[in-house]
Amino acid sequence: MRAELNIDTSDLEERITQRVIAALMPLISGKAEDELMDIDKAAAFLGKSKEQIYQWVSNSKHGLSDFPFQKAGKSLRFSKNKLQQWMINNGTRR
Repeated sequence: MRAELNIDTSDLEERITQRVIAALMPLISGKAEDELMDIDKAAAFLGKSKEQIYQWVSNSKHGLSDFPFQKAGKSLRFSKNKLQQWMINNGTRR
């Protein structure tokens, strides 16, 4: 026995399209949610040691690189979006 399912595919296609567009718009417009990470999360995200991250920060402080970071008092913070863009620009692989 075979059951048939009659679905109005035009309505389904339109609903799927609208959901995809809604999900992609923040990424396309550059307004995707960002996350600020501490040194431990940034190192894990990049797949590098904390020592490597500190070296990149030091190089950036001295104008030798463009590694993105922020100071929050004595702590370092890293924007996930900026790190992703930095990886794209510098060919860094996770």
